[in-house]
Amino acid sequence: MPKHNTTNTRIKREYFQYLREAKRRDEASIDAVAKALSRFEEANGHKDFKSFHREQAVAFKRKLDSETAVRTGKPLSRATVHSTLSALRAFFIWLAGQPGYKSRLSYGDADYFNLAEKDVRIAKATRQKPFPSLDQVYHVLSCMPHMSDIEKRDRALIAFAILTGARDGALASFKLKHVDMVGGCVFQDARDVKTKASKTFSTWFFPVGVDVQQIVDDWCTHLRNVLHWRENDPLFPATQLGLSEAGGFAPIGLRRDGWTSSAPVRGIFRKAFEGAGLPYFNPHSLRDTLVQLGERVCTTPEAFKAWSQNLGHEQVLTTFTSYGRVAPHRQAELIRGLGINSVQEPASHELKELMAAVAKRHGISMNNL
Repeated sequence: MPKHNTTNTRIKREYFQYLREAKRRDEASIDAVAKALSRFEEANGHKDFKSFHREQAVAFKRKLDSETAVRTGKPLSRATVHSTLSALRAFFIWLAGQPGYKSRLSYGDADYFNLAEKDVRIAKATRQKPFPSLDQVYHVLSCMPHMSDIEKRDRALIAFAILTGARDGALASFKLKHVDMVGGCVFQDARDVKTKASKTFSTWFFPVGVDVQQIVDDWCTHLRNVLHWRENDPLFPATQLGLSEAGGFAPIGLRRDGWTSSAPVRGIFRKAFEGAGLPYFNPHSLRDTLVQLGERVCTTPEAFKAWSQNLGHEQVLTTFTSYGRVAPHRQAELIRGLGINSVQEPASHELKELMAAVAKRHGISMNNL
């Protein structure tokens, strides 16, 4: 069975260029599309795309249903199947309009990559994501040693993550110059910092406690006054390896450059949480922790909008729909507190607009609410 098709490779290269330049997709998104196409080609015996027929799409869907995930050994999730089929459908719709393929392919044939409606609902279902409480984060910080430079860095990393809500890619790429301890903010400059969608914005420190801010302040002071770091040096430098007394390689200090990926950030989180006797929570989960805090302390729509912008969300709906699910125990508290004898204040104009926007996004008529 062939493992390569030159004609397919050529047209895929054109499609990736189209996604990159015309649709402005990032490399991670294009890699996911490439993986989906490769999966289909392998299942289809690397046949020329010009010979595509709807039955190939149907057969591929059946094959996905029988496959298991390499990491877990369990059947592929509906979300994985849905994203794979959606990428293939988009590709064949594009392909049907290309020279040399117009007479061979039908736009309608691409629809055979659609997943059943019930499976789409499963794939898109919003589920409660685990995230640590603020007290658990405090506990982790209190358990972390902070004698060596590496220990100080690791502790400051987690403190900075809850102080700013920065994503792991940003944490790995911040420079010392981006942090303003006097002004209490960090400038997430996309020219240097790996922010989501290359957005540039400022984040003011979230009100998570002076002790947390002090850990970060002490770290920045240590970098400047003890290690003599310059402003363009990394905020969280990579670990330097050297020969230990036993003759093997071991961490011996900090390098002058930063990490090339966010994997070390996740490794530090895993070690810190498990060292504190807690399950592992990834760096992104602390953003959920901050959203939950915001739901408690923000008393007006304007305040929550500011909280949302501080997380880098242009639309407050992103914060509500992607992060802002009410935890079950809090849901119970709120429902029990809404008795028929409770005083009902009329909804503010801002809240009504927000409710209307949420309803529109989910295709719900306000008359039905």
